[in-house]
Amino acid sequence: MIDQQKVKALAQAFAAETIDIRRHIHANPELSYEEFETAKYVTSRLQEWGIAYKEGVAGTGVVGLIYGKNPEKCTVALRGDMDALPITETNEVFYKSKNEGIMHACGHDVHTACLLGAARILQELRHSFEGTVKLVFQPGEEKNPGGASLMIKEGVLENPNPQAMFGQHVMPFIPTGKVGFREGKYMASADEIYLTVKGKGGHAALPERSVDPIVIAAQIITAMQQVVSRSADPKTPTVLTFGTIHGGHAQNIIPDEVKLSGTFRALDEEWRFKAHELITNIAQGIATGLGGSCDVHIDVGYPYLCNDEATTQLARRAAEDYLGEENVVDLDLWLGAEDFAYYSHQVPSCFYRLGTGNEDKGTTKGVHTPNFNIDEDAIEVGIGLMAWIALNRLNTNG
Repeated sequence: MIDQQKVKALAQAFAAETIDIRRHIHANPELSYEEFETAKYVTSRLQEWGIAYKEGVAGTGVVGLIYGKNPEKCTVALRGDMDALPITETNEVFYKSKNEGIMHACGHDVHTACLLGAARILQELRHSFEGTVKLVFQPGEEKNPGGASLMIKEGVLENPNPQAMFGQHVMPFIPTGKVGFREGKYMASADEIYLTVKGKGGHAALPERSVDPIVIAAQIITAMQQVVSRSADPKTPTVLTFGTIHGGHAQNIIPDEVKLSGTFRALDEEWRFKAHELITNIAQGIATGLGGSCDVHIDVGYPYLCNDEATTQLARRAAEDYLGEENVVDLDLWLGAEDFAYYSHQVPSCFYRLGTGNEDKGTTKGVHTPNFNIDEDAIEVGIGLMAWIALNRLNTNG
């Protein structure tokens, strides 16, 4: 068994460099499926540390392999996503984004840096454990169809096949030094809803000669609430929200069409696709009944994320051992989505949260906001814990 104090000592020794890695990635963000320079940076560090890797997986993805003794005994996969968001950063820090309109506002810079830091720890300890650690540096988490699905199609879960997979994600609402776990269903599926309501344009003073798509769209939005309030099982958390509506260009003209877009979230796959039918039937039925029509496009996104019970219990015990029971908290169901879900449907997995919140440092702003940032003291926790969890899984039974 690996000495825990050795892992903690290495985490402490590598923390400062890992923070520098995070700052470099943060200052040079790239959008989904465009992480070319980030991938080059990742491979340069892996090469520096003598870690074997394959690049160009699903475009910009990188897969590293750390071989311990008896490498075929067991394989554990660790994942970090690399893409940023189309957000203009407002933080005034020296490592602020250099790419206008692009920002690591969801912490993927932290995830990539922590995976690199954990990899360095495990590489240092490779002669002390049995099995193989697979490092998955993934593109495109923020954009359909999700980089996880593309990497799976290109064989990331093969040669070797992992017996368990772990993912770590920042959480500004959990204090630094603490982490969170939840067994079973944790995050929702996410589908994008696009409606084009078509009518007949005309003068606003002569509505009887037109078919008003704005009125039709308003009724569709109102009626859609029945999908959640009257059709969903109350025990199955569901969200249907429309975030955009566009139509018309003058106050006295009825337009020909109105476009709406929204998101549908659920935690049950059977209900998810039944709801798609309801959404389509409601939209088209109302539009037809009022003399218009409606084109419905549902961009099917990520499935719900399910944390394997045994794998999550093992990770939680490892975290309690590493950080103390008082620093491990329970997570609530989260209707946000995450493409790590694809892995969770293929291999026993655990997706957990790394606390990065610190009121005094102002790092409690939510993700996907222009002033999101982290307490960098969480980096040492993140790299050490990820390595420790991997070692504990390798040490179970192979």
